[in-house]
Parts: sequence; C-alpha cells; structure tokens
Amino acid sequence: MNQRARIAMSEDEVTAFLEGARKLQLATINPDGTPHLVTMFYGLDEGRIAFWSYAKAQKVRNLERDPRVSCLIETGEDYNELRGVLLYGEAKRVDEPEQVLAVGLHVTRRMTPDVADELLLPYVEQTGRKRVAYIVERTKVVSWDHRRLT
Repeated sequence: MNQRARIAMSEDEVTAFLEGARKLQLATINPDGTPHLVTMFYGLDEGRIAFWSYAKAQKVRNLERDPRVSCLIETGEDYNELRGVLLYGEAKRVDEPEQVLAVGLHVTRRMTPDVADELLLPYVEQTGRKRVAYIVERTKVVSWDHRRLT
C-alpha cells in the first residue's frame, strides 16, 4: 500500500471530520483566473457543505460566473497531527427564502453551538435578507490523516 492510500480517510471518517469542524477555506475563481480564498463558517445539508454570504461579496460574483469551488478543512499543528479534507465541486445557489434561512441557521448554529435556536433566529432572519446561500455538490474528495504515519 502506498503512503497516499495509508493516510486517506474512509467516507465515514470524512463525514465525521466534516461534522466536527466549523470553518473551511473556500476558493472561488476571480475574473482574471486567480484564486479567491476566504475563510468561511459552514453548515451541513444532508452531508453537503452549505454556506451563505452577502449577495455583493466577491465570492458570490465569482460563483455567479463560475460555480467551481475548492473547500479545505484541516486541523493539526505538527506534521504528524495533520488531518484534512479537500472537496472539489460546484456551488449550487439556493434562492428560496426558506432554504436560505435554513442554510443560515445551519451555519449560525455551528458558529454559536451553545445558543438556542430561538435566540439565533432573529439574527438569521435579519441578516438573511441580504444573503444568498449555496450547497456544494462534490465532484472529488481528497483526505489525509497523518496520525496514521506513526
């Protein structure tokens, strides 16, 4: 078995890793072809990465032109502790107001896990008026767990 195969996570491990994290690095493509990279809180919608953003943000303008994304979630400080998942896919825009609010609630719950939904909902409804939401449909998943190297 090669080293790449030794450190790859199973699908169940990828799922658990995504459920346990809160932030990701989201890469979209700028008009000139360069990457636009931002840190985002995210939620999960039936296991898929879900995020929202203000409608006028650069990442939204990029996604309207080209929906391809890369999403990186990684933990660990030292090399032998590094674990991560890199998802490639297409960000599908969610337009229904109820769906945008649902994504917003998923994201906000992960940002503030100890706050009750009834306290989060007014914020989500208020800020959701100026936001759009996306669900990432995966096309490729790369994962690693360097703890397996020891």
